[in-house]
Amino acid sequence: MSHASCSDPELLRRVPYFAGLSDDVLAALAAVTIQRQFARGQLIFEEGEPCAGLYIVAAGEIKVFKLSPQGREQVIRQLGPGSTFNEVPVLDGGPNPASTAAVTDATVCVITRDDIKRLAQTYPAFAWALIESTARHARHLVMMVEDLSLRSVKARLARLLLVEAQQSPAAGEIDRSQMITQAEMAARLGTVREMIGRVLRDLADDGLIVFDRHRIMIKDREALAALADGL
Repeated sequence: MSHASCSDPELLRRVPYFAGLSDDVLAALAAVTIQRQFARGQLIFEEGEPCAGLYIVAAGEIKVFKLSPQGREQVIRQLGPGSTFNEVPVLDGGPNPASTAAVTDATVCVITRDDIKRLAQTYPAFAWALIESTARHARHLVMMVEDLSLRSVKARLARLLLVEAQQSPAAGEIDRSQMITQAEMAARLGTVREMIGRVLRDLADDGLIVFDRHRIMIKDREALAALADGL
């Protein structure tokens, strides 16, 4: 587990929309922040539960997801350190709109809704930062709807592979130690594992990638980028 401390104002400064807040605002936030640890795969909260507050990822990665009645998972976002989540129920007082779980061992900071309301009234700059963060998530959801509605699975997968490759220490190569499974790809792209397998084989047959059990290598980045853009 990480030793990140939610009581450290500098940790909160890693949140993009909190970076411009003054030291006294960050100190006030840190003073009421609750630190929680989660093991890989552990559920953080479930959709429909009462809102516990605003969550900030201090270390590790978490996923925000929804489940169909048949148990099919749709990953809405995967978030790393400095990311916030669950702003909507913090603002409207409703239940959690989605479930979240730890993708890796994770440290998460929680600020209760009551503390959020009090601090937002005391510090207008913090209130505006919260609004900006909520708007950013809303923009992401609009883009996600566009992808699911207007882009093919092949285009969505091409984009995902390019994003994963950018995070790899080896240029153009996604090592299996960092690579998500085909089932996880399907959950993030709104499809099923069998479709992911077929599309990966199609991309390999087209000469865009080479893949085996241990890694995926991008052989034609330009063609993959054009496919991701729908060109």
